[in-house]
Amino acid sequence: MKTTLVDEFPNTLPTDDSHPYRTGPWQPNFREHDALDLRIEGELPADLNGLYVRNTENPVHAAIGRYHPFDGDGMLHAIRFDQGRAVYANRFVRTDGFEAERAEGRALWAGLREPPSKSERDGWGARTRLKDSSSTDVVVHGGKLLTSFYQCGDIYELDPTTLETDGKAPWLRDMADGWGVSAHTKVDESTGELLFFNYGKDFPYMHYGVVDADGDLVHYVPIELPGPRLPHDMAFTERFAILNDMPLFWDPEALKNGAHAVRFFPELPTRFGIVPRRGSEVRWFDAAPTYVLHWINAFEEGDEVVLDGYAQDPRRGKRTRVPDDRKPFGMLDINAVGAHAYRWRFNLKTGAVKEGPLADGISEFGMINPSIAGRPYRHTWEMSATPGWFLFDGLQRLDVDTGATDVFKFPEGVFASETPMAPKTSSASEADGYAVTFVTDMNEDSSSCWVFDAADIGAGPVAKVGLPERICVGTHAYWAGA
Repeated sequence: MKTTLVDEFPNTLPTDDSHPYRTGPWQPNFREHDALDLRIEGELPADLNGLYVRNTENPVHAAIGRYHPFDGDGMLHAIRFDQGRAVYANRFVRTDGFEAERAEGRALWAGLREPPSKSERDGWGARTRLKDSSSTDVVVHGGKLLTSFYQCGDIYELDPTTLETDGKAPWLRDMADGWGVSAHTKVDESTGELLFFNYGKDFPYMHYGVVDADGDLVHYVPIELPGPRLPHDMAFTERFAILNDMPLFWDPEALKNGAHAVRFFPELPTRFGIVPRRGSEVRWFDAAPTYVLHWINAFEEGDEVVLDGYAQDPRRGKRTRVPDDRKPFGMLDINAVGAHAYRWRFNLKTGAVKEGPLADGISEFGMINPSIAGRPYRHTWEMSATPGWFLFDGLQRLDVDTGATDVFKFPEGVFASETPMAPKTSSASEADGYAVTFVTDMNEDSSSCWVFDAADIGAGPVAKVGLPERICVGTHAYWAGA
């Protein structure tokens, strides 16, 4: 392995740090690398060609008060595959907040577990004075990597080859209202469009927009909600975008006193808003109360719009006794919240809603073949998690038509990342390709990228590519074909 150390940042975290989401598998990285001639175990497929990139919350400075794992600075880890070869790089996302704190050598913004008044600097997003770290998600659009923040912030553009931050997306200036953009922007490979939403505490409480293949903002409309909400993801079909109003949001009475206390309101329905992709008239459908972090896919079938995602139901969850220092992060445990693959059907002619589970097991973070996003599909590659932790311990392919699963469990002490499906260069079917994930191995104090045959997950990886050092575990990732 040929490695170049590009930059190194001073570690200002406590020397006796014991925070469960800042140590162990979550121990952050402070070095940026470029690495060539990576060590390969097995054989990299010659028809795996493209870029696998993952974003990560990676704190550089000691927190102001209590630390939440979503407070960390954005860091991208990327590996590019080309005809059986691979190169790796990692970089921090140079947000305004990152650069300001780097200049001061300390944190300037308090995090999610502290009142906004503790911050020394203004930030922007759904919660005021919260740093926009652009650390939640990453996609590829218009030849650029786009990073985003779940509490609504700027979209940062990075070069997909060097990972250098190029600045903020130019089309943000055309929004003119300062609302920012939520994480989980959606790329439709068939049209080249980027679909997005945002949310906030002021009327109309949500907007929806479209950026075309040339990088121009071509559609941006208000979506009126009954009050401030906490949507986390959206979906789309060939003709529609699907937004949501779910009964888990900030307590309105607490908000009046400046407090951001999240409550679930079981007496309220889950509402789904279906809007034409370049339209503004929203049609709302009511369904059983739940909360959904992530959608799998949506498509049209006759008069119906079909939407698949991970409904939460704590009644079917698996609770685990955890140490006191992990109890504040219970909502990160997909086992405790009972996340499971679920399907909704909305009849555009009659207004009827049908819903029900797709599978029995606990799972989340499903990825599909990106070439058929928004269209009928059959397979999703999803993650299971260690009970009591926000750590991925298994990968499985779910057949959404039959509920059958093809499962691989990582060895104890080995944790994976969200795992995109990478179609072969000339794929013959939906599952004809590879599943790619970054792995953190606590037993060997190392990290690597594991490549699976997407149609045979249970057989284990066909290749492993070594990385320069052990990397912090992370969540959202993306695959962009060459």
